[in-house]
Amino acid sequence: MGGGSTGGGSTGGAGAKGGGVAAGNGARLSTGDIAAIAAGTHHDPFAVLGLQEAGRTRVVRAFVPGADTVEVIDDAGTVLGALEKRTPHDVFEGSIGPGPRIRYRLRARNAGGAWEFFDPYGFGPVLGPLDDYYVAEGSHLRLFDKLGAHPIVHEGVAGVHFAVWAPNAQRVSVVGDFNQWDGRRHLMRRRVDAGVYEIFVPGLGAGTIYKFEILGPDGNLQPLKADPMAFQSELRPNTASVVAGPLDIAWTDAAYMEARAKRDPRRAPMSIYEAHLGSWQRGPNGEFLSYDDLARQLIPYVADLGFTHIELLPVSEHPLDASWGYQPTGLFAPTARHGDPAGFARFVDAAHKAGIGIILDWVPAHFPTDAHGLRHFDGTALYEHEDPRRGFHPDWNTAIYNFGRTEVASFLINNALFWLERFHIDGLRVDAVASMLYLDYSRRNGEWLPNKYGGKENLEAIAFLKRLNEIVYAQHPGVLMIAEESTAWAGVSHPVFAGGLGFGFKWNMGFMNDTLRYMSREAVYRRWHHDDITFGLLYAFSENFILPLSHDEVVHGKASLLHKMSGDDWQRFASLRAYYALLWGYPGKKLLFMGQEFAQRDEWCESRALDWGVIQHAPHAGMQRLVRDLNRMHHAKPALHERDCEPEGFRWLIVDDRENSVFAWARQSGDGSGLVAVIANLTAVPRHGYRVPMPRTGRWAERLNTDARDYGGCGVGNGGAVQATSDAFGGVSATLTLPPLATLYLEWECP
Repeated sequence: MGGGSTGGGSTGGAGAKGGGVAAGNGARLSTGDIAAIAAGTHHDPFAVLGLQEAGRTRVVRAFVPGADTVEVIDDAGTVLGALEKRTPHDVFEGSIGPGPRIRYRLRARNAGGAWEFFDPYGFGPVLGPLDDYYVAEGSHLRLFDKLGAHPIVHEGVAGVHFAVWAPNAQRVSVVGDFNQWDGRRHLMRRRVDAGVYEIFVPGLGAGTIYKFEILGPDGNLQPLKADPMAFQSELRPNTASVVAGPLDIAWTDAAYMEARAKRDPRRAPMSIYEAHLGSWQRGPNGEFLSYDDLARQLIPYVADLGFTHIELLPVSEHPLDASWGYQPTGLFAPTARHGDPAGFARFVDAAHKAGIGIILDWVPAHFPTDAHGLRHFDGTALYEHEDPRRGFHPDWNTAIYNFGRTEVASFLINNALFWLERFHIDGLRVDAVASMLYLDYSRRNGEWLPNKYGGKENLEAIAFLKRLNEIVYAQHPGVLMIAEESTAWAGVSHPVFAGGLGFGFKWNMGFMNDTLRYMSREAVYRRWHHDDITFGLLYAFSENFILPLSHDEVVHGKASLLHKMSGDDWQRFASLRAYYALLWGYPGKKLLFMGQEFAQRDEWCESRALDWGVIQHAPHAGMQRLVRDLNRMHHAKPALHERDCEPEGFRWLIVDDRENSVFAWARQSGDGSGLVAVIANLTAVPRHGYRVPMPRTGRWAERLNTDARDYGGCGVGNGGAVQATSDAFGGVSATLTLPPLATLYLEWECP
């Protein structure tokens, strides 16, 4: 989308601010223009610099600090004219005679030698009127192809096109080592219809370090800003953006992506391994593993355990390790802690080759106030609300996006599309949705502003979430949009056309809190809290639920899952094994945070690797074997996953045996042919001759027993199978031995 050198929305006019030539002399700039260019305050440099027509001649003007002389040369090196230095400033201008527009270079000299370069003001715009229109409307779905930094060939010359949205700035410059971080040298073209600034800088390429220097509406320079759409960033503590080249990867996942698009994830097995890449494992000297190292180590490990997906704590660039990625400053850049974007793409491709999907934790609810980030980006509250009652989050000391501003909503939607398209990501788990939905979230009276109807619902955020989900699912069928939403908001995972928010799944925080509270009680007292297990089934099918045992439950003094269990060490391991099998047998998709698959004893800490050494001990190794078997059974038995989100897949067998803390239910496949009974005894007392109602007569094979010796248990069980028979009253039941603190899976085999 090219054009003339001053086209595409550039402004004009006369005088120091307007940028016109001096009256009465078309070939020479006014002293006001000269001073404004040299000071870096000229708001329309493309109107005066570069190749300009002045009457019947062509004039070239350039700002070249440090040069004593400047000549204009053509592609063959022929000198077309020498430029006059407008002392005392470093502005050069002169005529090269009449003729058409040409491509030219500048040859500058000083006492240190000579250098040649293409003049960035000799090139036309890259963006066009349609980009302006769709950016302003907030409907541009390819912003990541237009904004940011892109190595391109423009008008026959290789370089980098920079573009950034900063509508309230007086001027914007791109700065870096290439111009000694001098904001006067590469003032950008303003596209007034969209509030976007752009410039093509010839000679630059991938790997260039840069930021934006912005003169705010009050005339004050802002802190140097990283590019909001940078595709690569420096490694912390450095904060500059990096020009990223095209992803150097040959994707091998076409068959995987095609199958994904046809899959109904509600009726497919889904067992998610939540991981923090910086602390899953470290190198021999405590260093971060590269994306390629993680592809070689993490992915085979997860595949062996039978998980279907890996959910990554945020990988968007963030300055502070201790934020775990939830304070992102570079939403479009995979963190440099583990390598470059191509390395992350190879990681995703390797996961797909192993049949594993990748889900990203995604943070559109808030952003940090670091000086180089989005806060007051152009000198105004551009991405956030100005009023702290709408624009500041008290829980995290962060800014809140202005979801009602079309360009901001478009920025976030484009970010979601970017990860799904560029990196073939399989889903986004949207962080802190509850904080987006409610204007009074974590606020006292007087600290929040009601909506236009006087209510506490954030109507702008609701509209944003609905539009986000509609666009994502329309463009990428088969992906997962998952809400971390902790309230009773109705219809989070219902379609937008049915009045819902449009997510595919919702984290079931109630299940997690209730059941962990139950398991933390001494077994003898659990009879008084039976409803902590049964209550969740009252609403289990109101949403498409994921059952999370996430990172939030094993930090900040909350203890590891093992140490949440009550009793001595034997009881803790037995309870955790029983709890895992209860979770895997419960309706809903599964999520387990890393380290809990082998019952890590310590709380998780982002600054060190997991305690891998404990796996050499039998109870921990047994827990790992159990999780592997649970995942394999979950995948292999349709009864355990096909109707996770629908009530016809579940049937209570025992719901009210409080005295014995026994629970039993049946899971059923879609066509009714597969049946699995889940039976849990959550006391430390074995129960012999225990009668359990069963859905059918016949042989029921004991497919899983968490008290098996292979898992670290005592080996109490039912000899491999039980027989269900009819009684005189038409009921069907089987007599079982229930091991202590254990869960059994029995599968119906035959009449």
